[in-house]
Amino acid sequence: MTAVDTRTPSISPTAPAHRAAPIPIGRLIGVELRKLADTRAGMWLLIIIGLASVATGLIQLFATPDDSQTFAAYFGFAQLPAGILLPVLGILSMTSEWSQRTALTTFTLVPQRGRVLAAKLLAAAAIAVVAAACTVAFAAVFNLIGSGLGGDGSWSIGWQVVAQCVLMQVLYVLMGSAFGALLMNTPVAIVGFFALPMVWTILGSVITSLQKASAWLDINTTTGPLTEHALTGGEWSRLGVSAAVWVLVPLVAGAFRMLRREVS
Repeated sequence: MTAVDTRTPSISPTAPAHRAAPIPIGRLIGVELRKLADTRAGMWLLIIIGLASVATGLIQLFATPDDSQTFAAYFGFAQLPAGILLPVLGILSMTSEWSQRTALTTFTLVPQRGRVLAAKLLAAAAIAVVAAACTVAFAAVFNLIGSGLGGDGSWSIGWQVVAQCVLMQVLYVLMGSAFGALLMNTPVAIVGFFALPMVWTILGSVITSLQKASAWLDINTTTGPLTEHALTGGEWSRLGVSAAVWVLVPLVAGAFRMLRREVS
């Protein structure tokens, strides 16, 4: 005879599903930094920036008078290559997700697009700070060489100027990132980044009625004193207005577009 168990099995409440912890922002920043050098374009940009910085030191070493061969002069001149080319890395960081069709993978792994955007911006700012630190090293080396060859060899430079140079690099990289996020197309963003401020600079210098506005809205003009001397209150005000126009506004618009764009 077979016994039949007629007892009703007890049903224990289902344990809540384990929710995976979000990826730490530090790891996201590390991934974005690695992306800047993983592509052929990013790697060659970094190499060209380094070579161009060395070239600026050699030019100043052999083509300028001895009394102008100082640490401050080397440092200011070495800022040019990074200031011009580093923003392209910021553009590539923002546009690569769409041009290389990696947006679906990225936003599947990290659905919170705002965290990805923040990581990209922080990575761009970090690379700008590193670039400024490298120019300090380049300037120090060439100043030592210059002093050994009869140059002035002065090391005097205000800490405000050094901090302002770092700020300038960060501003331009964030400006490139803003254009990349807004336009989401690499060639268009690069052309827009270089052409629009240049056109405004030309118009502001040629058209008399625009000269007063240009003093406040031309970022090429307002960032010029950053490498020369400690800014006055008026210069900080003009820099703030131009940065709001060329960095903050396109960045906010680009963030809105990036957060809402459909991934296909």
